Amino acid sequence: MPIAFNEPLSFLQRITEYMEHVYLIHRASCQPQPLERMQSVAAFAVSAVASQWERTGKPFNPLLGETYELIREDLGFRFISEQVSHHPPISAFHSEGLNHDFLFHGSIYPKLKFWGKSVEAEPRGTITLELLKHNEAYTWTNPTCCVHNVIIGKLWIEQYGTVEILNHRTGHKCVLHFKPCGLFGKELHKVEGHIQDKNKKKLFVIYGKWTECLWGIDPVSYESFKKQERRGDHLRKAKLDDSSGKADSDVADDVPVAQETVQVIPGSKLLWRINTRPPNSAQIWPARRRSGWRRNREKRGGSGPGRRRSGRRGGSTQAITPTLGPPTGCMQGITLSGISPTAQISTEGLEGPGAQDRRLTRLDFLEWPL
Repeated sequence: MPIAFNEPLSFLQRITEYMEHVYLIHRASCQPQPLERMQSVAAFAVSAVASQWERTGKPFNPLLGETYELIREDLGFRFISEQVSHHPPISAFHSEGLNHDFLFHGSIYPKLKFWGKSVEAEPRGTITLELLKHNEAYTWTNPTCCVHNVIIGKLWIEQYGTVEILNHRTGHKCVLHFKPCGLFGKELHKVEGHIQDKNKKKLFVIYGKWTECLWGIDPVSYESFKKQERRGDHLRKAKLDDSSGKADSDVADDVPVAQETVQVIPGSKLLWRINTRPPNSAQIWPARRRSGWRRNREKRGGSGPGRRRSGRRGGSTQAITPTLGPPTGCMQGITLSGISPTAQISTEGLEGPGAQDRRLTRLDFLEWPL
């Protein structure tokens, strides 16, 4: 697989981006009512996949036994992840609040399907959030991720599927529907769902976009607004001509144009909004990673990737300060314990003459897909 399809991050580093909006967990821990806590937990579950927006690059596969640790005292958590299986690839993680207010742990085991023009990653493995103050445990599974135009055309990504978040103590459940883009892209990035009690009575409606924000409102106001919207759509509905079909195997999927913002229903409550990204991050980041690989190749005089492993094989990696961070706000500008882009591998038993020739690079362990 060409290295240009990868971004200079280990998958273990990529998992830490789940914690970018960790303030939602702290807010949930402070809420007195289970319905309010579920609202914040649902917002956190959606925000955990928000960093994948415009991130079409594949992270590097970690080695079996590799670990990665991140401590953010300013955000109040510590995080550690480990590659616990290589075939199939399974990554496990554990995080806890520095104030002992929550535990967040789980595993990621994606089931991949190749559809010719796209690659679909169906997540397997349960994610658990424990609010220790309330003795509550919430579990859910991430939505399906799909990358389009892997052969020809411009890459673009979408999330779809149903996510069910269950409060095992009170029986409250949040059902979120990540909608596919549809034929004309009107549903791209949209999320809709509701919170219900143990008797399946709807208590709260949630809507928004996983790339932008999430809002909530009571079910009566939501249904009233939807009825008025459907009545207006019926009056101005026009017939569309779908006779211009495309060959499925020869033509790339057009990148749908997403709506600029979410239509907010009057009386709604803002649950979450994504952190602001650096300007032009989607265009600058790939250029920076390619130029970094090119410089590293020229320094070594070789043709392999500009990355070397750090730490012992099967052990934890050494603490470094990366020069390039991901385009999200969780890990930028801090000292991490992780992968050094230019560090060389040090393994037990590789000493004496010829040891330099037995160094390993990520290409030795690279696979597509994860």
